[in-house]
This record gives sequence, C-alpha cells and structure tokens, in this order.
Amino acid sequence: MKKKVAQFFRVSTLGQAGDDRASFAAQQTAALRISQVYNLEIIHTVEYSDVSGAAVLLTPEIQGLVRLMLSGQIQGVIAREFSRLIRPESFGDYALLQAFVDSKAVLYLPDGPIDFSNKVGQFFGTVRAAMAGLERNEILERVFGAKEEKRKRGELAQSPIVLPYGTGYDESQGFYYKPEAQLVHEAVRRFLSGRESYSQLAPLLGVTPRGVHVIFRNPIWIGIRVIDKRRDTSAAGKYPSANGRQSDRRKIARAKDDIICKQVIEKPLLTVDEFLALQHAMDIKQRKHWRSESTYEHRFTYNGFLTCSECNKPIQTALARRDYYACKGRRTCHECKTRYMGRETLERLLDDMFTQQLSRRTFLEHCVKEMQIRAEKADSAVGVERLTSEISKLRRQRDRVVELFVRGNIGVPEMDRRLSTIDEGIRAAEAILGRSVVDRSLDIGKLAEAFSPLAEWDFWSRKQKRQVLTTLAPDIRVANYKVESLGLNPSFFSNELSHTGTDSWRLPA
Repeated sequence: MKKKVAQFFRVSTLGQAGDDRASFAAQQTAALRISQVYNLEIIHTVEYSDVSGAAVLLTPEIQGLVRLMLSGQIQGVIAREFSRLIRPESFGDYALLQAFVDSKAVLYLPDGPIDFSNKVGQFFGTVRAAMAGLERNEILERVFGAKEEKRKRGELAQSPIVLPYGTGYDESQGFYYKPEAQLVHEAVRRFLSGRESYSQLAPLLGVTPRGVHVIFRNPIWIGIRVIDKRRDTSAAGKYPSANGRQSDRRKIARAKDDIICKQVIEKPLLTVDEFLALQHAMDIKQRKHWRSESTYEHRFTYNGFLTCSECNKPIQTALARRDYYACKGRRTCHECKTRYMGRETLERLLDDMFTQQLSRRTFLEHCVKEMQIRAEKADSAVGVERLTSEISKLRRQRDRVVELFVRGNIGVPEMDRRLSTIDEGIRAAEAILGRSVVDRSLDIGKLAEAFSPLAEWDFWSRKQKRQVLTTLAPDIRVANYKVESLGLNPSFFSNELSHTGTDSWRLPA
C-alpha cells in the first residue's frame, strides 16, 4: 500500500517563481522521481514563493502542512533538498522538525529519507538543518559584503526605493537630480527668506511637515551621500512579516569609522554655504521650539493619543483661559460640532478607564467575546484586501497629482486641494484597516497579566503614564467627554488592535 505524502516546493523570491525560471519545474520533477522510487502517493502540494527558508513556520501553507501531518492524513513530505523545507535562523525555527517527530512523518529527499522518529534520523536531520542555516548565513554575508563594496564606490546597492526625494540613479551616469529636486531648491529659498513653517512648505513638496525636515537635512543636496546606518543581519533584526513573506530588516547606527561619506553628484543643487546656512537656521528653529525648552511645564497627559469619535480628526490641546482638549475638526476646520473638553475633567475620566476597566479580567473577557462575535459577522479577509487595494489606489493617485504639478499642468492651490482629499481618504482607510484585523487566539490570562499594573495608574506621574501610553500606542476615540473606543498597539500582546466593551464603548467600525 502506497504511503500518502505531500510534495513541498518553495522559492525565496517572486522572480525565481517566474515562468522564465525553472525552479518550480525542477523541484516538481525531483518530487515525481522520489515518489516513484519509494512508491509514494502524492495527495497534497505545498507551493509558494517570496518566503525565506527562515520564515516558513509563519506561512499558512506550512501551518496547513503541519496539521495534515499531525492528523495522520499524510505520512511524509517530499522536498528536492533540505534547505527548501527550512533554513533555521534561530533555535525557534527547529519547531518544524518537532512536528515530524510528533507525527512520525518521514522527510523524503533525493539522497534518501529522514525518519525523525528514531535517534539516527533526529541526529542527521538536526545536522542537515544546522548546515542549511550555516549556508544561509554565508549567503547573507556574501550578499551584504557585495552591497557594501558598491556603496563605498558611490553606487546604488539596493532598489530605487531607498533613493532620497528628487534623486535618481542610472548605471551609466550614477546619481542625478530629478525634476522634483527643483521643488526642494524653491522650498530652501523660501525657508531661508524667512518662511520657516514646515507645514506651509510641505504641500510644495507633496510630503508631510516632518518629511520637509528630513529632506532638508540630507547632504545629497551638496552632492554628498552619507550612509550612517546599516541593516541588522542578526535574527533579532528581522521584521515580522505577514504570512511569513519576505520582509525588511531593522536599521542600526554604524560605528563612526564605518560611516560611508561619498561625493556622488559633481554639480550639487545647493552650494556648501547655502546648505550650512539651511542647517544653521533649522538648528535655531529647533532650539526655539517650545518642546526644546527645559523649563516648559507639560500639563497634558493624553495629547497625541486622542481622536474625535465624531469626525475622526485628531484632538489637539488648547489654552483658552484654562486647558482644553479640542477637536481639530472644530478648532481648525470648523466642521465638527463637538465641545471643548476641560483637561482636568477628561483626564480624570480617562484615568478611571485605565485604572478600573483595563485591569478587570471580566471586562477583558467581554471585550474579546464582542470582537469574536463581530469577526464572525463580517468577512474580515475580504475587507482587509479591499482596504489594502483602496490604499494602494489612493497612493498612486497622489503620485500622479505630484507628477502633474512637476510638469506644470496644475498649480499649487489645485495640487493642495487634490492632495488634501486624497490624504484624508488614505488616513480614513488606514484607520479602518487597523481596526479590522481580529486574532481569535487572544489569551485572557495574558491580557489580564499585561494590564494588571494599570490598577496603580492614578498614582503614577505624567512621565510614567506617557511612557506606558507610548508602548501601548492607544487610539482613544472620544467626543463630548464620552469614550467610544480604545485601540491598542497589536505588537504589545498579540495581533489584535481593539478592545472595546460595554455601555459607551462602541466597537470600532
């Protein structure tokens, strides 16, 4: 009787999965040959791309394969080589091998089967996994080393996405300024002439006020490319990715003697004197900002974490004889009808919420139950896909508006009007998307343990509260002293975004 098995195909990048590549075809041919040699019946195929061998455990495909193994529906897995199955980056990646042990499934390779249920198979399987992991590290070292040499020569070692605003790169001519760079030149001229508001300069460049600050600090405008950060190549440096797909790595500061500083453009956009004058003016502007004053008394605890539940605009701080929290939609845009909320009254209400509600196990249980009921009523996957598509569409529209402005087809007022509408749509879609993901594996005990210290919230200082708020990254929806919902940082305890509950706590849309 033939054993039922699954065949396993994987390539690391989408490019390797293209029709002009033979990777999948070669793996399929090898799997067919193995099944004939060992008299196996292939009843399931796992085939996917854009997944590193160190991230297979995170993919729904491999999780489904493990379920088939543990349920006994298959008795083995066919792979062209061991590294197709796994290239361990940390000891946690060896958990996949434990699934073979628990299910007594056999791994079939061209050079012979590996039975992890016996001591010999466990030994050789572990050695093969370690060798695959070592090979992966050597590949990374070669790739990163080659890229580093290109950077030192003043070449672009990555995709164009890392290029500064208004800068392009071509193999024949190297780095060069794109037409958008003239917008930077105009923005610098305005800044040095006294119009120092980043908010007023941002529409000219089509970026955020913070983006203007970052663009102005870049020495590329005097033709110099400075690389003072590098990717963290350790296992801890990799971002968690959706469904185990390829992701980026965190940036870490380079050592002083490791910083790359290279002249890459012969005819710079700004002279050295202009660039130094710009940096000096920005330094003065920063020193004069009220946030930089050591004597300034910070009175508001929840500023930056509040959003109006009526119009979805941020809630700002205001001083009108006394301290207030005020919706931007009313204060600036004059569209919202919500009242100004006194700082003391609203903060007392929010303090009670953090002290009493979030530290109660029964309340957290009710929150999770409500979220799961909500998830069952809606097709979350379809909704997330639709919102993601909508955000991508809006971002492409934004790029086209900026392109029209650069070409001279529209003026600044028209560009500002169009970008304002598009940006509002992006923010709204991202906010809904952030509250659409529901994780059914929430652990009430873990939640209760995580929030238990909040019982002492009333006794904490403003600084201590702000430190916790920054970690939780809450999105508190409130209007007219009524808290509607509370969203939390999903990475704090799970993949979940929102915990809402009873009475005035409405589930986010």
